[in-house]
Amino acid sequence: MDVDSLETIELELAILIRRTTSISSNKKIGNLDRSAYLILHRIKTKGAAGVKVIAEEFKLDISTISRQAAGLEHKGYLYRIPDPLDGRAYSLQLTEQGTKELFDYKQARLKRIAELLEDWSDEEREVFGVLLEKFNRAFN
Repeated sequence: MDVDSLETIELELAILIRRTTSISSNKKIGNLDRSAYLILHRIKTKGAAGVKVIAEEFKLDISTISRQAAGLEHKGYLYRIPDPLDGRAYSLQLTEQGTKELFDYKQARLKRIAELLEDWSDEEREVFGVLLEKFNRAFN
């Protein structure tokens, strides 16, 4: 592998993560942080799930997801669905408020990303999306 390319990718990823985090933490965008957005988005797209399943998908500790989910439940964005076979287990589902907050936050993020990519061609945006997806899948 070309060392110069790897060094460029490493640096640009660090910059991307920093800038993306600063966009996500900007209170003008909404009430969600990155972890809340990802949990709500996961449940919206794949359906109700338990903390263990979400933790495995995100490669995080169960305690981390449990703490984040508890915060989202406290805000009224999630509710628990008890498992009829195991009284201790439950799945998480979005509330109407959680669905609305997720939609609003996602629209604000999409608007900001569209602004950043305004001068890119359709082909460049498509290739960038494909390569980002490929890169993210390499972590699995």
